[in-house]
Amino acid sequence: MSQTNPVEAAPFVQVLGIAQDGGYPQAGCQRPCCAGAWENVDQRRSVASLGIVDPATGEGWLIDATPDFPEQLAALQQAGGVTLAGICLTHAHIGHYTGLVYLGKEAMATRSLPVWAMPRMQAYLQDHQPWATLGQEQYLQLQELSDQAQQALNERIAVTPLLVPHRAEFSETIGLIISGPSRRVLWLSDIDSWDDCQSSLEGLLSQVDVAYVDGTFFDGDELVGRSLQDVPHPTVLQTLQQLASLPETERAKVRFVHLNHTNPLLDPASAASAAVEEAGSQVARQGKQEPL
Repeated sequence: MSQTNPVEAAPFVQVLGIAQDGGYPQAGCQRPCCAGAWENVDQRRSVASLGIVDPATGEGWLIDATPDFPEQLAALQQAGGVTLAGICLTHAHIGHYTGLVYLGKEAMATRSLPVWAMPRMQAYLQDHQPWATLGQEQYLQLQELSDQAQQALNERIAVTPLLVPHRAEFSETIGLIISGPSRRVLWLSDIDSWDDCQSSLEGLLSQVDVAYVDGTFFDGDELVGRSLQDVPHPTVLQTLQQLASLPETERAKVRFVHLNHTNPLLDPASAASAAVEEAGSQVARQGKQEPL
């Protein structure tokens, strides 16, 4: 039987997590939304992250370093990214950078691992402990990203950061377009509103083959005792309404990710999941791969 030449194998992305920063189930939640996941480990989901793998070189990259970093790194390596070649950070909320602690001497003790970040994100890491020590002791090497400027990861794969509106207490927030030899994938897990984005949702979809987009809340009724104004995200229903006028081929590119523990989309058998499919889009599923 002939074997595939690894040099010819296409790079790909793999979904390493689909949950909002607190994970699923979420710490301290004993409500029905999390009860099943506490009882059944198969229902649990990691914090939203995307792995990028080049089988030809054995390199792998992570988008964001989440609290679930150990398991997600293992999944990346099992997928073919044997060597962790770097991490791209999107912003300074807890689900997106705190996994960097595993690079230090208490765990991996990496040497000058490239960590790409926007200027304010870099400054945040340099100005606060324990993150500053990681750079000072050369466990990681911060490398700057610029809005809409393509950054090569290797000869076949590049990322392009896109500034998006999202709570900017500590850093700017970006989405990333990952470009491979044949396809382009958008990762945009956090945004306050499509209306304030420098590129429209329709415009972003026209540039890519697959789009992982913010699906934090299915509707506006999920937060008990809190307002969406405190944690702004477009609801899935709002995004579906915006997508409704687009051709089927464009709607089919969308995969909703970064799901809050209250979001019924975490259950593939829910009426909400069926509604997304009926609208022509998908819910991101942990472990799913897409070629680049």
